Amino acid sequence: MTSLRQLYTLSMDVHARYRTEAHQDVVARFNERFLLSLGSCQSCTVLDDQLNILPISSSVLNIQPVPARSAAPDQVDPELKKLQDSLQDTQPVASLINLCRTIDQAKSLLKFVDAISEKSLRSTVAMTASRGRGKSAALGLAIACAVAFRYSNIFVTSPSPENLKTLFSFVFKGLDALEYQEHTDYEIIQSTNPEFNKAVVRVSLHRDHRQTIQYIHPSDAAKLGQAELVVIDEAAAIPLPLVKALLGNYLCFLSSTINGYEGTGRSLSLKLIDQLRQQSGPQSSGRQLHEIVMTESIRYAPGDPIETWLTDLLCLDCTCAVPIRHLGGCPPPDQCDLYYVNRDALFSYHKTSEAFLKRLMALYVASHYKNTPNDLQMLSDAPAHHIFCLLGPIEANKNTLPDVLCVIQICFEGEISKQSIMNGLARGQRASGDLIPWTVSQQFQDTDFGRLSGGRIVRIATHPDYQSMGYGGRALAMLQQYFEGKMLSLEEDEDQEEKEEDAQQMDTLSEKEVDLMSERVVPRKNMPPLLLKLTERKPEKLDYLGVSFGITSSLLKFWKRAGYAPVYLRQTQNDLTGEHSCIMLKTLHADEDVEHAYETKWLIDFFQDFRRRFISLLSFQFATFQPSMSLAILQNKRIPHSPEHALNAQELLIHLTQYDIKRLEMYTRNLVDYHLIMDLVPTLARLYFLGKFGDTHMSAVQSALMLGVGLQHKSVDDLAQQLELPSSQILGLFNRTIKKLVQVVDGIQEKAIEGEEVQSKEVEMLPVAQSLDQELNEAAVVVKAKQRADLDALNTLDLKQYEIKGTEVAWGKALQGKEKGIVSIGSRGEKRKVDVEAHIKDFQPKKNKKKNKNR
Repeated sequence: MTSLRQLYTLSMDVHARYRTEAHQDVVARFNERFLLSLGSCQSCTVLDDQLNILPISSSVLNIQPVPARSAAPDQVDPELKKLQDSLQDTQPVASLINLCRTIDQAKSLLKFVDAISEKSLRSTVAMTASRGRGKSAALGLAIACAVAFRYSNIFVTSPSPENLKTLFSFVFKGLDALEYQEHTDYEIIQSTNPEFNKAVVRVSLHRDHRQTIQYIHPSDAAKLGQAELVVIDEAAAIPLPLVKALLGNYLCFLSSTINGYEGTGRSLSLKLIDQLRQQSGPQSSGRQLHEIVMTESIRYAPGDPIETWLTDLLCLDCTCAVPIRHLGGCPPPDQCDLYYVNRDALFSYHKTSEAFLKRLMALYVASHYKNTPNDLQMLSDAPAHHIFCLLGPIEANKNTLPDVLCVIQICFEGEISKQSIMNGLARGQRASGDLIPWTVSQQFQDTDFGRLSGGRIVRIATHPDYQSMGYGGRALAMLQQYFEGKMLSLEEDEDQEEKEEDAQQMDTLSEKEVDLMSERVVPRKNMPPLLLKLTERKPEKLDYLGVSFGITSSLLKFWKRAGYAPVYLRQTQNDLTGEHSCIMLKTLHADEDVEHAYETKWLIDFFQDFRRRFISLLSFQFATFQPSMSLAILQNKRIPHSPEHALNAQELLIHLTQYDIKRLEMYTRNLVDYHLIMDLVPTLARLYFLGKFGDTHMSAVQSALMLGVGLQHKSVDDLAQQLELPSSQILGLFNRTIKKLVQVVDGIQEKAIEGEEVQSKEVEMLPVAQSLDQELNEAAVVVKAKQRADLDALNTLDLKQYEIKGTEVAWGKALQGKEKGIVSIGSRGEKRKVDVEAHIKDFQPKKNKKKNKNR
């Protein structure tokens, strides 16, 4: 090796986890920053294989030997010695305080002892300190003191039992100091789980009476019914809701690392402790808070440069975000701009870059419950990860760093070959990385989704002083516009690539001219700008944006407001947080034309399928969800609603019989109790939420009521508590809801009956073309013309054949006769023509067409 810069490109085992099928090129920025930081460490010496001190260790020229503490083993802090001597006659405190190594640790133990001796059931002792101050040791000695004060049920919790090795070791040291004998006075039970490496999970004591020191998981707060003392170690690494659930009617000890390797967050000190301060007070009925802060280090000497160097390298001192001071108040979100952060410049170890990096990490620590050095290395080296930050209006005449209002870390995923997806699905395996493509492909068995290119928002953190003011939404909106191509690049990509290549070539030439013994490793000079406007960089082509997070009501509301739709909800809870992981997606498209809208229809199909499955699972794994949050998951106004096929009468009878409908009608008339129809509520709720009842509308409370009773199978008392409504009002709303659904069912049946009836023709009433008088006059003219024609016809006929024969004298004689019936007169010699055919018909017998009814 001829240059230390050759170590910049050293490949590490962790880099294999950062590579994905579409992103293979890992840039080892963390190695470069680490080597550059060695030059600033005053107690670091870098040697070659011949033990020659390299020029990077120039600060060791004035190195001074460290005083040997082992030469004077009896040397103790005078203040600590005085405190120990003053408590020699006070047992069991005297035996325990002799095990303390600093005055801070001794004072902390005394505060724990005071809380133990008071035996108050609503006291909290919160201890915060940096790493290496002896927090776990103080807690262990305090537990031993609680055993001496005859506490029976002591519970200890931590993210993992392995984190409690130091605590339990000092519990045993304290018991030894109190003259407890193992196997005689107490027994140690170790975990059989191979993941915990035989960590201690239980200590059973039986000297005077039964006493127990038991480990529990942070999510098992329900098991603390008989607890007298609960000790929470590394509370900052536990989500805030779980820590709050662990506080109850018992004495509680909290311990939190402000900065350390395990992964810390400031949610404990920023939110929980502030809340406990407000509740605590002499006149307050809430929990009493006692705070302990330890500053004196046990692991390091006071002012040890190694601790300072390590803290700066891993950004462990980013305990709180830098306060933002705007003379003109908060900048409006619409005046803030999103910038791309160049990672080569961010991790170049320049003074300005280091200050900006600490500001970014401070936002992470303030917003997330867990932050580890591994996250810092992934941020610097992973090829698919990128950083964006939201800044307020920048004044050109200022030379100070801009204030960071919001930071977004995004990871590019997807572009997986179809063959890789099919092989993974066939074997039930998945490659590392590409969280969203593999999860969605497995859930929907879709081999095409993985080929899409997407961006997963790994983290979004807003400054604590500016949360819930619209800055996070502004950053997401600008990020979407950027990837949709709505921000034009002002510079050609070829020019940018040439500049980067020129910078790399200049560094390469300088490396060849130096020797290992004469090389001075300093930050590179030809670095690209730290911040780039979005108009100065061409965006990657993405099909969607996504996010994966532990679902809560507030986070779900935030992402829904940003236009994201859920497509996956893990059925099992996270072991540490107790939350269900949720994946939400949002499609990106530059032009909203019909063709592109068809291409993005997959999100609508995914959401509808997820919604159907979620409705079925609400009575199983998701039964503990709040009805309001479950309702928020099911409803999404930004996703076009595909109309479902409404039920007809025949399909309705598959789900409800006529007896069921009669029972529902009886309940709506208040003739029976609601218990009589409880078996029908799940069916009604499922049909309603699946859209089988058409456009039936319900209020939010009625929908939450149907969801809680029908899908989650909750009791009325549980819903009254969760909805914060009295039970009588819940039952009244329930009755009105069922009445509305019964009306829909009756409407379906009535529609079917109407379809079976003969449809009458509709009479169309139109105004007449003429009036009644006009119509009568026209009819009169027609009748008169007909009468005139008939009269003319009669005048032309020969009527002599119809003349009556005989004279008047003959008719007079005939009428005067006494004969009745037939009158005859004599003719005058004229003979009448006989109609033979008529006579024949007259003499023929007539057929009797009428049948005798008596036959």
